[in-house]
Amino acid sequence: MAKDRPVYMGPRLRRLRRELGLTQADMAADLEISASYVALLERNQRPLTADMLLRLARTYRLDMSELAGDGGAEQTARLQAVLKDPMFADIDLPALATQDVAVNYPGMTEALLRLHTAYREEQLALADKGAGTRHEEAADTPDPVAESRRFVAARRNSFPLLDDAGEALAAEIEGAGGLHGWLKAKHGLRVRRLPSDVMAGSMRRLDRHRDAVLIDDALDGASTSFQLALQIAYLEMRTAFDTLLKEGQFASESGRRLTRRALASYGAAAILMPYTAFAKAVEARRYDVEALARQFGASFEQTAHRLTTLQKPGQERVPFFFIRVDPAGNVSKRLDGAGFPFARHGGSCPLWSVHRVFETPREVVTQWLELPDGERFFSIARSVRAGGGGWGAPRVDRAIALCCAAEHAYRLIYTQDTAPSEPTPIGVTCRLCHRSRCMARSAPPIGREVMPDDFRQTHAPFGFADG
Repeated sequence: MAKDRPVYMGPRLRRLRRELGLTQADMAADLEISASYVALLERNQRPLTADMLLRLARTYRLDMSELAGDGGAEQTARLQAVLKDPMFADIDLPALATQDVAVNYPGMTEALLRLHTAYREEQLALADKGAGTRHEEAADTPDPVAESRRFVAARRNSFPLLDDAGEALAAEIEGAGGLHGWLKAKHGLRVRRLPSDVMAGSMRRLDRHRDAVLIDDALDGASTSFQLALQIAYLEMRTAFDTLLKEGQFASESGRRLTRRALASYGAAAILMPYTAFAKAVEARRYDVEALARQFGASFEQTAHRLTTLQKPGQERVPFFFIRVDPAGNVSKRLDGAGFPFARHGGSCPLWSVHRVFETPREVVTQWLELPDGERFFSIARSVRAGGGGWGAPRVDRAIALCCAAEHAYRLIYTQDTAPSEPTPIGVTCRLCHRSRCMARSAPPIGREVMPDDFRQTHAPFGFADG
């Protein structure tokens, strides 16, 4: 006869007892065991048998799956991801020991995860400060955009709390027949599309007086859905936003507001492209951005953006870096789900195809890349258009690129039946790139002295010693 498999879940049992407002003696009386036995169970000095699990579930009317939980799988995955940080490279951290800590000491695990996130955010802040500013007097002025980017980057653009909330809302919305039906049923709000001149520059507005969500009728289908999902995120995810923002370090209120907007956009994407369904579709379609966009009724940019967020512990997909630039090379969005070396200040190398896709509108352009240190990446770039919707309506063209490490490229449809081509040598940015023979260079690298003559290395804009 098979024996019950013992499990140790002392901290979880202690947390349950405290949530119920019971003493060890109270719980012992309820379960018809001794108080000392409860104490041993909570200290993991005795296993919690299947019989005891059933007794707990019946006594306190608990769902067995909720009581047993996932065995600490998510906490373990999060802790293992943190312990891959190079700062822990010289410490022997067996996987089994990591799992034991995550399962048996969830409070300590959560404390370590929070400390590491705060450490990463501080490191990113120091990196920004060390990068210098164009005007020295501006160095002490808070940069709200940089603050918001640091917050997102420190968390690798992954917010499982919002992913879970988005999935739950997506199920409700599907049951209500769509975004319009859910807004009407849940909040008594109807959706009205109004001309741009009536909207006075707003894409979306919540009209509490008339119980309506007003939408600019110049928006296309994907943009309309996103704006409605964004409104739902603001209505339903406020508590989640507040919880996440408490973990951040903001020197300005503008930085906090920009970060809240970024979280709301994340929440909207989580509603339109629920994590589990989207992650499954991603594998089925081999990361075909255009096909995924059609399947979920999203735009190319929205879909590419969502691909950078698929790092939920235990359900990770290919980690991507995302960048959006205008024809002048200005970076208006930079998202990093992988910790790439050019995620902080890079993206301006003219040899990267993201700066040339304006020549082939709406066409996906792929490229193998190599940084000066030999790291190789695979890039997917395409131009996108915002605005328009009517005659004379202003439009703006931008280019976006998704980039992943070369080791993951084989999972993408874009590399199917093709051998890797010779990578294009690019730099993080000219001031940090030491490729002495680059003809596209716009400035000499920091710390390299320009040659005094003008007759050597004339094929490059700047001549400087190779040594």
